[in-house]
Amino acid sequence: MTYNPALQKVLELQQKILNIHPLFGNPYPIAIVEGNTFLIFDVDYAGNAYHLVRQAPTPMPIPVGVRAAFDLECYDNKIACVVTSEVFDTLDGYVTIFHEFVHCYQASTCELKLKQSLEVARQAMAAGNYMWEIEHPFPYDNPDFIETYTDLLQAVDANQGEEALRTHQKLRKLLPSLDFEYLIWQEWKEGFARLIENRLQWQFNLLENHYGRQKPYHRITLYEGGAGVITALSQEKPELTNDLENLFWSIQHA
Repeated sequence: MTYNPALQKVLELQQKILNIHPLFGNPYPIAIVEGNTFLIFDVDYAGNAYHLVRQAPTPMPIPVGVRAAFDLECYDNKIACVVTSEVFDTLDGYVTIFHEFVHCYQASTCELKLKQSLEVARQAMAAGNYMWEIEHPFPYDNPDFIETYTDLLQAVDANQGEEALRTHQKLRKLLPSLDFEYLIWQEWKEGFARLIENRLQWQFNLLENHYGRQKPYHRITLYEGGAGVITALSQEKPELTNDLENLFWSIQHA
Protein backbone atom coordinates (compact mmCIF):
# COMPACT_ATOMS: atom_id res chain seq x y z
CA MET A 1 0.00 0.00 0.00
CA THR A 2 1.29 3.44 -0.86
CA TYR A 3 0.78 6.13 1.72
CA ASN A 4 2.13 9.00 -0.34
CA PRO A 5 -1.25 10.64 -1.15
CA ALA A 6 -2.42 10.42 2.46
CA LEU A 7 0.82 11.83 3.82
CA GLN A 8 0.80 14.60 1.25
CA LYS A 9 -2.69 15.46 2.47
CA VAL A 10 -1.29 15.78 6.00
CA LEU A 11 1.11 18.46 4.75
CA GLU A 12 -1.59 20.19 2.72
CA LEU A 13 -4.00 20.33 5.65
CA GLN A 14 -1.23 21.46 7.94
CA GLN A 15 -0.73 24.53 5.78
CA LYS A 16 -4.38 25.40 6.37
CA ILE A 17 -4.12 25.28 10.16
CA LEU A 18 -1.09 27.46 10.75
CA ASN A 19 -3.48 30.02 12.22
CA ILE A 20 -4.49 27.59 14.98
CA HIS A 21 -1.09 27.39 16.69
CA PRO A 22 2.59 27.94 15.79
CA LEU A 23 3.31 24.26 16.55
CA PHE A 24 1.88 23.38 13.16
CA GLY A 25 4.74 25.22 11.52
CA ASN A 26 6.80 22.05 11.96
CA PRO A 27 6.02 18.58 10.59
CA TYR A 28 6.73 15.50 12.68
CA PRO A 29 7.58 11.90 11.81
CA ILE A 30 4.66 9.55 11.29
CA ALA A 31 5.06 5.85 12.06
CA ILE A 32 2.41 3.65 10.47
CA VAL A 33 2.01 0.24 12.08
CA GLU A 34 1.56 -2.69 9.72
CA GLY A 35 1.39 -5.94 11.64
CA ASN A 36 4.52 -5.98 13.78
CA THR A 37 6.38 -3.41 11.68
CA PHE A 38 6.84 0.34 11.88
CA LEU A 39 6.86 2.13 8.54
CA ILE A 40 8.48 5.40 9.54
CA PHE A 41 7.95 8.44 7.34
CA ASP A 42 9.65 11.78 7.78
CA VAL A 43 9.75 14.96 5.75
CA ASP A 44 12.51 15.86 3.38
CA TYR A 45 14.92 18.71 4.04
CA ALA A 46 12.64 21.21 2.33
CA GLY A 47 9.63 19.97 4.26
CA ASN A 48 7.67 19.41 1.06
CA ALA A 49 7.00 15.67 1.21
CA TYR A 50 7.08 12.65 3.49
CA HIS A 51 9.40 9.81 2.58
CA LEU A 52 9.81 6.33 3.99
CA VAL A 53 13.00 6.59 5.99
CA ARG A 54 13.00 3.36 7.98
CA GLN A 55 11.25 0.06 8.56
CA ALA A 56 11.67 -1.56 11.93
CA PRO A 57 9.96 -4.20 14.10
CA THR A 58 7.65 -2.84 16.77
CA PRO A 59 9.00 -3.41 20.30
CA MET A 60 5.65 -4.87 21.36
CA PRO A 61 2.34 -5.80 19.75
CA ILE A 62 0.52 -2.59 18.79
CA PRO A 63 -3.22 -2.88 18.16
CA VAL A 64 -5.12 -1.62 15.14
CA GLY A 65 -6.56 1.78 15.96
CA VAL A 66 -3.54 3.04 17.89
CA ARG A 67 -3.31 6.83 18.08
CA ALA A 68 -0.25 7.85 20.05
CA ALA A 69 2.92 9.88 20.17
CA PHE A 70 6.10 8.44 21.64
CA ASP A 71 9.84 8.18 21.15
CA LEU A 72 10.97 5.60 18.61
CA GLU A 73 14.12 3.87 19.78
CA CYS A 74 14.53 2.50 16.27
CA TYR A 75 14.60 6.06 14.88
CA ASP A 76 17.17 7.75 17.07
CA ASN A 77 14.58 8.20 19.85
CA LYS A 78 12.74 10.82 17.82
CA ILE A 79 9.19 11.58 18.89
CA ALA A 80 6.66 10.43 16.28
CA CYS A 81 2.95 10.18 15.67
CA VAL A 82 2.09 6.47 15.72
CA VAL A 83 -1.06 5.30 13.92
CA THR A 84 -2.56 2.51 11.87
CA SER A 85 -3.62 3.08 8.30
CA GLU A 86 -7.37 3.54 8.76
CA VAL A 87 -6.66 6.91 10.38
CA PHE A 88 -6.46 8.27 6.83
CA ASP A 89 -10.02 7.20 5.98
CA THR A 90 -11.74 10.30 7.39
CA LEU A 91 -11.08 13.97 7.99
CA ASP A 92 -11.56 13.27 11.70
CA GLY A 93 -8.62 10.90 11.40
CA TYR A 94 -6.38 13.65 10.11
CA VAL A 95 -7.45 15.82 13.04
CA THR A 96 -6.37 12.95 15.30
CA ILE A 97 -2.95 13.02 13.66
CA PHE A 98 -2.69 16.72 14.43
CA HIS A 99 -3.76 15.99 18.03
CA GLU A 100 -0.77 13.68 18.26
CA PHE A 101 1.41 16.39 16.69
CA VAL A 102 0.49 18.50 19.72
CA HIS A 103 2.04 15.83 21.92
CA CYS A 104 5.09 15.70 19.66
CA TYR A 105 5.45 19.44 20.15
CA GLN A 106 5.07 19.18 23.91
CA ALA A 107 7.67 16.40 24.04
CA SER A 108 10.13 18.30 21.88
CA THR A 109 9.89 21.51 23.92
CA CYS A 110 9.29 21.43 27.67
CA GLU A 111 7.51 18.20 28.63
CA LEU A 112 10.48 16.40 30.18
CA LYS A 113 11.50 19.44 32.23
CA LEU A 114 7.97 19.85 33.57
CA LYS A 115 7.52 16.15 34.26
CA GLN A 116 10.71 16.11 36.33
CA SER A 117 9.22 18.80 38.55
CA LEU A 118 6.43 16.46 39.66
CA GLU A 119 6.83 14.20 42.66
CA VAL A 120 4.15 11.89 41.25
CA ALA A 121 6.32 11.36 38.16
CA ARG A 122 9.55 10.95 40.12
CA GLN A 123 8.02 8.33 42.40
CA ALA A 124 6.55 6.44 39.45
CA MET A 125 9.88 6.39 37.62
CA ALA A 126 11.69 5.23 40.76
CA ALA A 127 9.22 2.36 41.00
CA GLY A 128 9.60 1.50 37.31
CA ASN A 129 5.99 2.42 36.59
CA TYR A 130 6.30 3.85 33.09
CA MET A 131 2.53 3.74 32.61
CA TRP A 132 1.76 6.12 35.47
CA GLU A 133 0.15 8.68 33.19
CA ILE A 134 -2.57 6.13 32.46
CA GLU A 135 -2.55 4.00 35.60
CA HIS A 136 -2.27 6.50 38.46
CA PRO A 137 -5.07 5.66 40.96
CA PHE A 138 -6.74 9.05 40.90
CA PRO A 139 -9.82 9.34 43.18
CA TYR A 140 -12.36 9.83 40.40
CA ASP A 141 -15.11 8.45 42.63
CA ASN A 142 -14.46 10.85 45.52
CA PRO A 143 -17.80 12.66 46.04
CA ASP A 144 -16.09 15.98 46.81
CA PHE A 145 -14.01 15.76 43.65
CA ILE A 146 -17.08 14.87 41.59
CA GLU A 147 -19.03 17.82 42.97
CA THR A 148 -16.18 20.29 42.48
CA TYR A 149 -15.28 19.13 38.99
CA THR A 150 -18.93 19.21 37.98
CA ASP A 151 -19.08 22.83 39.13
CA LEU A 152 -15.94 23.57 37.11
CA LEU A 153 -17.32 22.01 33.93
CA GLN A 154 -20.61 23.86 34.37
CA ALA A 155 -18.77 27.16 34.76
CA VAL A 156 -16.83 26.39 31.58
CA ASP A 157 -20.06 25.62 29.73
CA ALA A 158 -21.52 28.93 30.89
CA ASN A 159 -18.37 30.76 29.71
CA GLN A 160 -17.76 31.88 33.29
CA GLY A 161 -13.99 31.82 33.21
CA GLU A 162 -13.39 33.49 36.56
CA GLU A 163 -15.79 31.12 38.29
CA ALA A 164 -14.11 28.13 36.62
CA LEU A 165 -10.72 29.27 37.93
CA ARG A 166 -12.08 29.88 41.43
CA THR A 167 -13.53 26.39 41.43
CA HIS A 168 -10.25 24.99 40.20
CA GLN A 169 -8.46 26.56 43.16
CA LYS A 170 -10.53 24.41 45.50
CA LEU A 171 -8.96 21.25 44.08
CA ARG A 172 -5.55 22.04 45.57
CA LYS A 173 -6.99 21.83 49.09
CA LEU A 174 -9.33 18.99 48.26
CA LEU A 175 -6.85 16.54 46.72
CA PRO A 176 -3.72 14.90 48.18
CA SER A 177 -0.60 16.47 46.66
CA LEU A 178 0.25 13.57 44.32
CA ASP A 179 -3.30 13.47 43.00
CA PHE A 180 -3.31 17.23 42.49
CA GLU A 181 -0.07 16.96 40.53
CA TYR A 182 -1.58 14.22 38.40
CA LEU A 183 -4.66 16.36 37.77
CA ILE A 184 -2.52 19.30 36.67
CA TRP A 185 -0.43 17.08 34.42
CA GLN A 186 -3.44 15.66 32.61
CA GLU A 187 -5.06 19.08 32.33
CA TRP A 188 -1.91 20.52 30.81
CA LYS A 189 -0.89 17.68 28.53
CA GLU A 190 -4.21 16.32 27.34
CA GLY A 191 -6.34 19.37 28.06
CA PHE A 192 -4.19 21.46 25.74
CA ALA A 193 -4.32 18.78 23.04
CA ARG A 194 -8.12 18.57 23.41
CA LEU A 195 -8.40 22.36 23.12
CA ILE A 196 -6.35 22.43 19.91
CA GLU A 197 -8.20 19.39 18.56
CA ASN A 198 -11.55 21.11 18.98
CA ARG A 199 -10.29 24.27 17.33
CA LEU A 200 -9.35 22.10 14.38
CA GLN A 201 -12.74 20.36 14.43
CA TRP A 202 -14.44 23.74 14.31
CA GLN A 203 -12.24 24.96 11.46
CA PHE A 204 -12.97 21.84 9.43
CA ASN A 205 -16.73 21.98 10.20
CA LEU A 206 -16.61 18.77 12.21
CA LEU A 207 -18.28 17.94 15.51
CA GLU A 208 -16.17 18.89 18.52
CA ASN A 209 -14.93 16.15 20.82
CA HIS A 210 -16.30 16.45 24.34
CA TYR A 211 -15.99 12.84 25.40
CA GLY A 212 -15.38 12.66 29.14
CA ARG A 213 -18.14 14.96 30.31
CA GLN A 214 -20.40 12.11 31.34
CA LYS A 215 -20.40 10.51 34.77
CA PRO A 216 -18.86 8.40 36.12
CA TYR A 217 -15.77 10.55 35.72
CA HIS A 218 -12.51 9.06 34.53
CA ARG A 219 -9.14 10.11 33.11
CA ILE A 220 -10.62 11.61 29.93
CA THR A 221 -12.77 13.91 32.09
CA LEU A 222 -9.56 15.72 33.01
CA TYR A 223 -8.99 16.45 29.31
CA GLU A 224 -12.26 18.34 29.21
CA GLY A 225 -11.58 20.16 32.46
CA GLY A 226 -8.09 21.04 31.31
CA ALA A 227 -9.32 22.46 28.02
CA GLY A 228 -11.80 24.58 29.98
CA VAL A 229 -9.21 25.85 32.45
CA ILE A 230 -6.83 26.71 29.62
CA THR A 231 -9.60 28.55 27.81
CA ALA A 232 -10.34 30.56 30.96
CA LEU A 233 -6.67 31.39 31.48
CA SER A 234 -6.17 32.39 27.84
CA GLN A 235 -9.11 34.76 28.01
CA GLU A 236 -7.04 36.80 30.47
CA LYS A 237 -3.65 36.12 28.86
CA PRO A 238 -3.96 34.95 25.24
CA GLU A 239 -0.19 34.57 24.95
CA LEU A 240 -0.22 31.62 27.38
CA THR A 241 -1.27 29.11 24.73
CA ASN A 242 1.94 29.89 22.82
CA ASP A 243 4.12 29.42 25.91
CA LEU A 244 3.47 25.91 27.16
CA GLU A 245 5.85 26.06 30.08
CA ASN A 246 4.21 29.15 31.54
CA LEU A 247 0.84 27.63 30.73
CA PHE A 248 1.68 24.65 32.92
CA TRP A 249 2.60 26.82 35.90
CA SER A 250 -0.48 28.96 35.34
CA ILE A 251 -2.72 25.89 35.48
CA GLN A 252 -0.97 24.73 38.63
CA HIS A 253 -1.67 28.03 40.34
CA ALA A 254 -5.06 28.66 38.77
